[in-house]
Amino acid sequence: MFTLFIMMMERVGLIILLAFLLVNVSFFKKILLNRQLLSAKIKLIAIFATFAIISNFTGIVITDNQLLPGDFSTVLNADTSIANTRTLAIGVAGIIGGPFVGVGVGIIAGIHRVMQAGGTSLFYIVSSILVGCLAGYIGRNYIRLNKMPSTKKAFLLGTLMESIQMVFILFFSPTLEQGWLLVRFIAVPMILLNAIGTLIFITIISSTQKQEEQLRAVQTHDVLDLAAKTLPYFREGLTQESCGAVAKIIQKYTKVAAISMTDNHQILAHVGVGSDHHIPELDVMTSLSLDVLQTGHLTIARSKSAIGCSNPNCRLHAAIVIPLKSNDQIAGTLKMYFTDVNDLTHVEENMAEGLATIFSSQLELGEIEAQSKLLKDAEIKSLQAQVNPHFFFNAMNTIAALMRRDVTQSRQLLLQLSQYFRSNLQGARQTTITLEQELAHINAYLALEQARFPDRYTVSYDIEEGLESLAVPPFCLQVLVENAIRHAFHSRKTDNLIRVTMTRQGQTVRLCVRDNGFGINPEKYALLGHEPVPSVEGTGTALENLNKRLAGLFGPDSTLHFTTTAEGTRVTFKLPFERNSDTL
Repeated sequence: MFTLFIMMMERVGLIILLAFLLVNVSFFKKILLNRQLLSAKIKLIAIFATFAIISNFTGIVITDNQLLPGDFSTVLNADTSIANTRTLAIGVAGIIGGPFVGVGVGIIAGIHRVMQAGGTSLFYIVSSILVGCLAGYIGRNYIRLNKMPSTKKAFLLGTLMESIQMVFILFFSPTLEQGWLLVRFIAVPMILLNAIGTLIFITIISSTQKQEEQLRAVQTHDVLDLAAKTLPYFREGLTQESCGAVAKIIQKYTKVAAISMTDNHQILAHVGVGSDHHIPELDVMTSLSLDVLQTGHLTIARSKSAIGCSNPNCRLHAAIVIPLKSNDQIAGTLKMYFTDVNDLTHVEENMAEGLATIFSSQLELGEIEAQSKLLKDAEIKSLQAQVNPHFFFNAMNTIAALMRRDVTQSRQLLLQLSQYFRSNLQGARQTTITLEQELAHINAYLALEQARFPDRYTVSYDIEEGLESLAVPPFCLQVLVENAIRHAFHSRKTDNLIRVTMTRQGQTVRLCVRDNGFGINPEKYALLGHEPVPSVEGTGTALENLNKRLAGLFGPDSTLHFTTTAEGTRVTFKLPFERNSDTL
């Protein structure tokens, strides 16, 4: 029995060695990741059936309790048995692949064992199928959870499977006495070693799975970090500057030999090996990239010829080419190059598929943001173009009346009117102007109003030094000053004061326009800035217009706030402290 134990250890060791080699092959790793699929199950049947047949061929022939090594030509007779690790292969197959795989391997292994016996001992087919079915039934729960049994459970399962085989040998041998003598001789070493073998086999697979999970967790963290760093550049679209920055970031995280990016026509960036001939601004040069641009499918090349680079000295021997899409249209490609084809594993393939989705989404996000900005700018400029068109008619009437008695003043007013409308045109083209330009606009407006109503209004400024170049929306103060002139004082002809103050508070600037008028009607107060408030003087859209522009440019925190009493009204709002950089 001890000799049998030692010889069986050799056979189990062979199976374990094959298992160790198997789990380090990317082909088998892919099968394990997709073992719920029928195609993966068929592949598992083929792999473990091969293991079982090897176990049959390398078994230990037992005749009258004498041990003889078996080989591929061994044919057993009715008085001969064979100790092997067939049950180990069947049990592990069922645990890993479920009932379908377990039964499939059991049928093949059992038929082969019967063939070894010259067509006798048919019970081996039944016992092998039963072992495979039972192991598969137990394994299906682990498949559903994508886990493996613990070491203790794996040992117990191995013990159970081989014990079933011993029961069949006991009761289906030619005589019960022969069966008992054989089982007594082989049961302990076979049950023990097959249980240990099952434990080790499952442990190897489980450890490999855990390593893959840990690798995926690290990779997921890196991919998320990578996505966060590339997002600002992909928002800019596919340009040489943005793609150059993105390529450097991707190579840093993926450690591949080279990263290349293209649009539909030319190379935009290439970082790493091959940068001497994969040069930005050249047309797309590899046939591989051209195929991906045409088909829109991720493609993998595992040879230099498959890449299709025309340079004979190119050291790139493998590549993954990812199509970059935006709105279901091919926008370009991202290529991950390798100098050694063995560096291109299924981990890199999975990462590439994930990056394709992330980067395409980032490109779409950039386009959406760009379109949104264009729409917002168009809306704001449309609102600005609507500011006070009726003012022109009042000013012209005033100038026409003055021309009869004061030509010089009329000329000055025409110049002010020209300044006023020049500012209007400027405001219609730009979303922000300098505070200095806005104050010039107010002064032009006030000059025209003072000509109509001399000495009726006094406007003063209290502006903190250094704010002259502050970026402000066009007409933001002019609208408030005009609103006070038209609505705050009713028919009062003197002592009408308006004060404009501006103070910096950290990274914001507080703007305030205050008057000493009669306050706002409570019925209209709640509507100001939110919807038109019609009056005898106009349509009441100016404040709503301004509020929309402030919210669109700087967010809801910059909208207008009103405070009103019988002694006057104060309108305040805040702007970020930014210097204007727009040009005319």
